[in-house]
Amino acid sequence: MALTSDDVLHIANLARLEITEAEVDVYSKKLTNILDMVDQLTAADTKGVVPMAHPLDMAQRLREDVVTETDQRKLYQQNASQTEAGLYLVPKVIE
Repeated sequence: MALTSDDVLHIANLARLEITEAEVDVYSKKLTNILDMVDQLTAADTKGVVPMAHPLDMAQRLREDVVTETDQRKLYQQNASQTEAGLYLVPKVIE
């Protein structure tokens, strides 16, 4: 798939990149090469291949789900200028 100069300029605009006219041809060739490589990858037969998240068949070790710290909300809220029902009150910033 060959990209035109207009395609490259459009992509640069979407990415908020400023490129010169001299760079358009260079980027066009490089991006076309990348898209050709992706086309080659999609041609590979992947039927029967199981998707995997990790190359090793392992179970993740998880820690025991227990409380390790005590509730110190009242102590932490002593420094707050305003609280109500255990919540911090802050000024409205969105109108």
